[in-house]
Amino acid sequence: MKPFGLQAPPRRAPARIASTADLRSLQRLMTRALVRPLTADDGLQPRWVDGRPMAEVAAEFIKPNDRLTSFDRLEIYGRMYWFRLLDAVRDDCPGLRALLGERAFDGLAQAYLATYPSRSFTLRDLCSRLERFVAEHPRLTAPRTALAREIARFEWAQTVAFDGPSRPALTLAQFGAVSPSRLRLGLQPYLTLLVLEHPLDDWVIAVKRRNALRGAASQAIAAEAGGTRRLRRPAPPRRGRIRLAVHRHQNNLFYKRLEPAAFRILCALRDGATLSRAIAAGGRGAKPELVRSWFASWQALGWFCRWQPPVAPSL
Repeated sequence: MKPFGLQAPPRRAPARIASTADLRSLQRLMTRALVRPLTADDGLQPRWVDGRPMAEVAAEFIKPNDRLTSFDRLEIYGRMYWFRLLDAVRDDCPGLRALLGERAFDGLAQAYLATYPSRSFTLRDLCSRLERFVAEHPRLTAPRTALAREIARFEWAQTVAFDGPSRPALTLAQFGAVSPSRLRLGLQPYLTLLVLEHPLDDWVIAVKRRNALRGAASQAIAAEAGGTRRLRRPAPPRRGRIRLAVHRHQNNLFYKRLEPAAFRILCALRDGATLSRAIAAGGRGAKPELVRSWFASWQALGWFCRWQPPVAPSL
């Protein structure tokens, strides 16, 4: 799979670094060498993208030493890159791992990183395009591709909630300063509204508890000679539509289930509707006493901020 968004590497490494263009060329060569998937036994690919021996290409820009060849030294960097990124994807996707199993998940993660290599200084953004990749390559998650996409979307929302940006929360005084027919309320950037066809909030919590128990059991078994205890892989969640807000409060991650009317109101506000129109979008379920209770809770959680036009996401 061709890495998405990466420019083609130079044909040859620059003989010397005499300009920023030379440095850029070397960086592109090194980047492409690192993002290429490892072999089945976790080694560097033996051939370069143009068919030349990788040992020949590595010798153009990495010096050997008295213990390692140029190929060996580049292989160390390649392994460090891939092992670190694969560990990060595993940590961010416990639900997807539980659904697919370790072997299928590792295959998915490696194919994903080969197609969408990291383009950010932070590992936080690593799984931002995972749902998209699952949709593009359904065979890697068949026959549960729809559920896998939903889990990937939910787990990315947790990443956003955990350390996404925040804006100053609006106060009650600021609410009353503008007429409801003109007032637009923004939602915090770290808050994601989801309609899910499975109760993934409860299921992922159960998966995380099971993983914690498995870790504790592994330590206990290691202390017992001949221990064979194993925890069962969790069954996939049953269907059941829920509407969910994934957010944080006081630096802790939370999931909050929402009534259909409450969900419609929040979606309307997120999309730029005035307060009056958003409440009207709630429909018959938006009873005055319920709306007052919902808004009191949302304001206490700090969900509301000044509304800003949405920014198109980068690919």
